[in-house]
Amino acid sequence: MSKSTQDVLKLIEEKGIKMVDFKMVDINGQYRHVTIPAENFSEETMTSGIGFDASNYGYAVVEKSDMVFIPDPDTAVIDPFCEIPTLSMTGNAMIIGKTENQPLAQYPRNIVLAAEKYMKDSGVADTMLILPEFEFYLFDNVAWDVQPNTVAFSVDTEQSYWNSSVQGKGVIVPKQKAYHIAKPFDQAYECRSEMCMHMKDAGIEINYHHPEVAASGQFEIEPQLGQMSKMADATMMIKYIIHNTALKYGKSATFMPKPIYGEAGSGMHVHMLLLKDGEPVFSDDNGYARLSKTAHYFMGGLLKHIGSLCALTNPSTNSFKRLIPGFEAPVTVGYATSNRSAVIRIPAYAKTPNKRRFELRNPDATCNPYFCYAAILMAGIDGVKNKIDPHANGWGPYDMNLYHLSDEEKAKLHHLPTSLEQALDELEKDHDYLTAGGVFPEELLKNFIAAKREECRQLSAIPHPAEFDKYYNL
Repeated sequence: MSKSTQDVLKLIEEKGIKMVDFKMVDINGQYRHVTIPAENFSEETMTSGIGFDASNYGYAVVEKSDMVFIPDPDTAVIDPFCEIPTLSMTGNAMIIGKTENQPLAQYPRNIVLAAEKYMKDSGVADTMLILPEFEFYLFDNVAWDVQPNTVAFSVDTEQSYWNSSVQGKGVIVPKQKAYHIAKPFDQAYECRSEMCMHMKDAGIEINYHHPEVAASGQFEIEPQLGQMSKMADATMMIKYIIHNTALKYGKSATFMPKPIYGEAGSGMHVHMLLLKDGEPVFSDDNGYARLSKTAHYFMGGLLKHIGSLCALTNPSTNSFKRLIPGFEAPVTVGYATSNRSAVIRIPAYAKTPNKRRFELRNPDATCNPYFCYAAILMAGIDGVKNKIDPHANGWGPYDMNLYHLSDEEKAKLHHLPTSLEQALDELEKDHDYLTAGGVFPEELLKNFIAAKREECRQLSAIPHPAEFDKYYNL
């Protein structure tokens, strides 16, 4: 149910709110915020907004960088991590006009709304539902140092196998054996349950939470299917809740895709389906895996553009340390049923027509969720419009474990980029599907690519500790 400004004012009065916090999103998908005393909040705040400098958020705007942030009352929630009663809202960035404000086209929330409008205008569907799976690590201690004479990091989790000789309680989880492990080994259970309760209070319904494969503190929380733009907001809030609840329990949360060598990486698999007039677009009893032609074309669009998509769905150099064989991470451009080695997996358990869907397995939570989800939708719509058949293009279905193929057979397959630099190269060559309908501004993509290339350059110049092991004594 939509909220009005009066609803927000009533909530402030009833809950004794002292501060109103406005959460904005930068180009990397991180929250920035500005807070005002509750007595300063009024109907004018919702129309005139809060001024900010967009250039400090990473947006290379052609217009003047002074923008205004307009809160969305539907996003109003009480922040559980503030001692002083605080109401939190996100919203949209606008260009200040002479007569009326216009949406800042580069702002992430505006892009995801533009992608939804493009979908509706295409006639393919009017609603996209998505379900991102959130995998993350909880560490008891973490430290890193990057100096001219020291490059190092260390992480620790009490129940990890590497503490078997020093941990006096004997509650040790063997390497890669933590999946669904129960108490007393699951020492973060209460922490995760509290995370889920905070999410529910924020209007985010949860399917479940559980320990993941890695013994060193890896977990998963899965929300329920939700409308794409609302799930983009929810993704930001879920990460915020996970980080802050972890700190309350004396832990540190990370969504780094590969924080530990030799352990499972953390992805953010994105399940998706389309509706039109409330009816499922992806369902067909006679199709492969009971999916419709439209669903297959949508998958075809994803697979055709997967190289460039990776720049937005996996935008860190660490992302590609996860996308390697042997850890249930996808490396092959293809689709299949119940096959974790293909980049698109069709879950066999989604049997009813309104739940039939597939998941894109390569994304991770270092992405800006607004860019990630909007780009996925734009690639899929491009596939539907151009009838890109994944089977005709040789992308499957691969109903076998692709990790077990011979090297000769693997050489015939298409593969994901192996580095962020390769993904950025693909994005430079292949982004017309993103700029269609003006959804992704060309200026934003150029700025994003330039910023990410600079990240790659900086990181490539830093000696790695493993290089000492390989080369020091040559």
